[in-house]
Amino acid sequence: MLSATLKRMTTPATDWLRLDQQICFSLNAASRAFNGVYRLVLKDLGLTYPQYLVMLVLWEHGELPVKKLGEHLRLDSGTLSPLLKRLETAGLVRRERSAHDERSVEVRPTAEGVALRERAVGVPRRIASATGLDLAEVQDLRTRLDRLTAAMDAYREEPSASA
Repeated sequence: MLSATLKRMTTPATDWLRLDQQICFSLNAASRAFNGVYRLVLKDLGLTYPQYLVMLVLWEHGELPVKKLGEHLRLDSGTLSPLLKRLETAGLVRRERSAHDERSVEVRPTAEGVALRERAVGVPRRIASATGLDLAEVQDLRTRLDRLTAAMDAYREEPSASA
């Protein structure tokens, strides 16, 4: 461990521009690999990975305004609206204008969408198995990624970040 630390301290600055040194590339490659596994696992459910995420939020929270759903998923309405339209066409969700606020659209799972939850119960276990990590490692990785996301969000919000 000490020799790796010493090596990093003496690594020329230009080596930091190597592709294999970029955390963003490692995260992107991992994300693409996850998407490929999700594509296989979700095929039987007839869902794409983004549609699965929408359904996860609706199964957890029930009916939500589109804006709140987007906040949970970190998606803007331009990305979320086509997803919801496809899920509605598939009969899994229903979108309706809010009775309290005409500007707001509420989304809720249909009976078919709720029933799909039972078929999806095994998905997280299959994904966890595909990682090759044990449960503690998966939880630790998620905690670290959440911290990374929070740090990157905070950096982006700093006035000096754009300078």
